[in-house]
Amino acid sequence: MKLYDSLQAIGIADPYGSGWLAVVFTFFLAWLVTWRLMPIVRKFALQVGWADQPNARRLNREPLPNAGGLAIYAGAIAAIVLATLLRPIELHSVLAQVLTILLGGSILVLVGFIDDQFSLPASFRLLIQILTALLLFANGISFQLTFGTPIDPFLSMLLTVFWVVGITNAINLMDGMDGLVGGVSFITSISLLAVSAQFPNRAAATLILAALSGAALGFLRHNFHPSRIIMGDAGAYFFGYVLAATSILGELQTTTVVTLVPPVLFLLLPVLDTSQVFIRRLMAGKNPLTTPGKDHLHHRLLAWGLSQRRAAFALWFVTWIFNLLAMRIRGMSISVILATTASILMLLGFAIWQRMHKV
Repeated sequence: MKLYDSLQAIGIADPYGSGWLAVVFTFFLAWLVTWRLMPIVRKFALQVGWADQPNARRLNREPLPNAGGLAIYAGAIAAIVLATLLRPIELHSVLAQVLTILLGGSILVLVGFIDDQFSLPASFRLLIQILTALLLFANGISFQLTFGTPIDPFLSMLLTVFWVVGITNAINLMDGMDGLVGGVSFITSISLLAVSAQFPNRAAATLILAALSGAALGFLRHNFHPSRIIMGDAGAYFFGYVLAATSILGELQTTTVVTLVPPVLFLLLPVLDTSQVFIRRLMAGKNPLTTPGKDHLHHRLLAWGLSQRRAAFALWFVTWIFNLLAMRIRGMSISVILATTASILMLLGFAIWQRMHKV
């Protein structure tokens, strides 16, 4: 019944139980557009010089096109727009939430792309991230906690900004190895999708996550080692911002801090990765924001002798474990968790098979 109510909230449920068709359609449309658009973007990027040179953070040994985020963004947006036009999906009360997240994500894609090609000051990027996080708060997308009485709105705003800016940067900083962020984002978005579909007040998240997970899978077809294109800051900012926003969208109020646990668990890998990098760099007297280095978790796995593929698999597995715990805390049934796990394994396996056989 919860699933039906959630799908009905975005206008895609009906008495015959075909509401899932719109979610599946959105997912596969985002996957198809991203998958087919990526080679076109790659070819154009090589022609105009949109590429990352080998550096202290990335592992590529030659210039690698860094405009994959544009195809990811286009795939996700196209899926949401076309699904709405063809179904049609009547968003009604959740329209403002969908548009707010997409507007903030669009701004960050633009800023990330400009930074990829021309480099922007870190202070300017941080300012834009804070403003887009405030955009979410202004439209009711925030942590809502109560301790007998609702917490001070200013504290809620600070918590929301810290979460959104932190996750956006954590995803971006972790993007240093083929297939890593694409796989982590796919696993997390599918898990969040499985949860959001159970709650009527998270209808906007259901729609957005269907598109985001499809775009992540389409990108992974071209980004699994050896990568042919990377997402750049544009793609990493988009993934980070949307995942951060949807992880708190529709959170129920509670009298304890338990409501903070599931969002953190869903995104615990990038949180842990960035936290340990910040601590190590601060202890070494370095600026954690501007000092590049090979001190992330995937770098350590590679130093232990793992290949890029095996390191990606290992961190995907850790992400999956954290997401399982988060789903259980959110009260998901064993059947939902098993179905989600089966979907993740099947779709990731298909994307890897495509890349290995260059389909």
